[in-house]
Amino acid sequence: MALLQEKKQEIINAFQVHTTDTGSSDVQVAMLTERISRLSNHLKTNKKDHSSRRGLLKMIGQRKSLLAYIQKHDNDRYRQLITRLGIRG
Repeated sequence: MALLQEKKQEIINAFQVHTTDTGSSDVQVAMLTERISRLSNHLKTNKKDHSSRRGLLKMIGQRKSLLAYIQKHDNDRYRQLITRLGIRG
């Protein structure tokens, strides 16, 4: 379920904080969100794929901790990010 390089570059360009940014928390959360959505679709058709389900739960936990970090340091940026990604209501 790896992302293609073109898709990664699109995500980086959309969520980068400055021009040379490739690994900020915002970009990492956006990449994880894309991978989570792809893996969720995979698990809808392959219900017995427990190893992928475990990986999905690990990714969700990692995204949750990154979001907590962003919220702790810049609440406005956190709200903008979750709105852009549409991950919380």
